[in-house]
Amino acid sequence: MSCIIKKNLLLEGKTKKIYTTNNSFEILIHYKDNITAFNGLKTNFLQDKGVLNNEITTLIFQFLNSCKIKTHFIRKINNREQLCHKVNQIPLEFVVRNIVSGSMTKRLGVKEGIYLSNPIFEIFYKNDKLKDPLINDHHAVFLGILSYEELNIIYRMTSKINFFLKKYFLDKNILLVDFKIEFGKNYKNEIILSDEISPDTCRFWDKKTMKKLDKDLFRMGFLKEKVFDIYMEVLKRLNVSSSI
Repeated sequence: MSCIIKKNLLLEGKTKKIYTTNNSFEILIHYKDNITAFNGLKTNFLQDKGVLNNEITTLIFQFLNSCKIKTHFIRKINNREQLCHKVNQIPLEFVVRNIVSGSMTKRLGVKEGIYLSNPIFEIFYKNDKLKDPLINDHHAVFLGILSYEELNIIYRMTSKINFFLKKYFLDKNILLVDFKIEFGKNYKNEIILSDEISPDTCRFWDKKTMKKLDKDLFRMGFLKEKVFDIYMEVLKRLNVSSSI
């Protein structure tokens, strides 16, 4: 295993820092302890939250890699950092909804908790000035972000990811209510899954009690200690050996 040398800060977001390495095709992702909501309008510091999200994302991406999903994840370096393939990030967020919750309830005036017979996919344009608006396929093509063929590739990948993750979490008595994922293109111009998958980017409910196990608790104003405990609970469940 070659020695990894962290070099220059390439990009800093709300919850992560990205560094170049001695390999031009690889990056280091450093998980910060910031927690944000409502497009960054609400933010706070949560001690060691980055450690938890790094470990949770590692477990999930290792699982997806084992399912032959192409991801940017290579390996965990330490408790806060991962080695990943460098990608040109696609400025879109793809949201998968299995159970009605969140902004969908407000937009459509429907009750939270309705199980969807078919998952609903949504696209959000990553643009802070525009507050990440909801768009459709035609907008994405018009903006020159992706072609229709590339969108179809992402939708096929997203369907597989949802299929695998629903079973993966259900085995840990967790309902995958909805989740946000992002994609990028590697040096071969292949579309691969990137970013993170964690309680920051998903809605998790306990299968039996329907208790929320994600960042919604922060959105709702719960104490930081409660939010941390919930993230820790998710990590503990994922660390239990899966039968899938």
